[in-house]
Amino acid sequence: MDKLFDRLQMLEDRYEELGELLSDPDVISVTKRFTKLSKEMADLRETVEKYNKYKEVTQQISDDEEMLSDGLDDEMASLVKEELSNAKVEKVKLEEEIKILLLPKDPNDDKNIIMEIRGAAGGDEASLFAADLFSMYSKYAERQGWSIEVIDKNVTEVGGFKEIALIINGNSVWSKLKYESGAHRVQRIPVTESAGRVHTSTATVVVMPEEEDVEIELDPKDIRVDVYRSSGAGGQHINKTSSAVRMTHLPTGIVVAMQDQRSQQQNREKAMKILKARVYDYYAQQEQSEYDANRKSAVGTGDRSERIRTYNYPQNRVTDHRIGLSLNKLDRIMNGELEDVIDALVLFEQTKAMEKLENE
Repeated sequence: MDKLFDRLQMLEDRYEELGELLSDPDVISVTKRFTKLSKEMADLRETVEKYNKYKEVTQQISDDEEMLSDGLDDEMASLVKEELSNAKVEKVKLEEEIKILLLPKDPNDDKNIIMEIRGAAGGDEASLFAADLFSMYSKYAERQGWSIEVIDKNVTEVGGFKEIALIINGNSVWSKLKYESGAHRVQRIPVTESAGRVHTSTATVVVMPEEEDVEIELDPKDIRVDVYRSSGAGGQHINKTSSAVRMTHLPTGIVVAMQDQRSQQQNREKAMKILKARVYDYYAQQEQSEYDANRKSAVGTGDRSERIRTYNYPQNRVTDHRIGLSLNKLDRIMNGELEDVIDALVLFEQTKAMEKLENE
């Protein structure tokens, strides 16, 4: 813990320095700098408070042990021993909490996300499974107090989704749903299967942090914009104006088409939001691939082709292959009760990160 204590003391010193800076009129007058320093101080607050509490508890343990060594009457000794026991338990708890707070922060954890779900192998059954995944994430979002906005969808004739894109807004959405990117496999008897045989189908999920203008800049010269008429099923025009928008990011070849909104301006805004997220994700995946060439990530790379989870309906079982977790409550998970799966993934990642931190 010695190295960790050195880091904690440095953070406390920085916290005190920030307090002085934020009371400086010269800093207060520069809004951008003041905001940046205020956020840094807010990010450090919990860690510093835990560290100060840890020091108080450590001092209490030292004082109690000294009192017991001096000799006390039985009644007083009993009280001090109880206090000492409680303090030691609290010390261990604080140590674990502090270690977690010292883990490297994912800069995207507080962000909203753009999620894209696509039916993959399995035809109609894959599209129906994509719709089931959309329902599962929607119910989970509702349980978290988040909001969902569907920004694009392609409905199949059987009522599934060839693809659907949505924005999920709320508190720390990325921190909980960032593990969902990858191939999801379903094993069940399709409604169209007359012989009662179990089929295997897949759907893919892509989760991207929602990017704002200040976080990623796209050169307008790198974007080709085409406008055309929105059309419905069978190619019938649903309006007489060119409101649909297709944006192509020339350096990466990424294409976003948007026709779900009423006006061209709305479609432009939604298309740009998705394009920024996809471009950011494209470069992030490249960086991740370079990193994984040296050391594979504990919970997988998030590669689109990587099978991350199987949903077995006959056995009411969900298995996350990255961490070997199996839960026999598929019905509840599909109803949005994803907490056990997501908490296990978070804990697994934290444990690996903590081992690395302690070995540095």
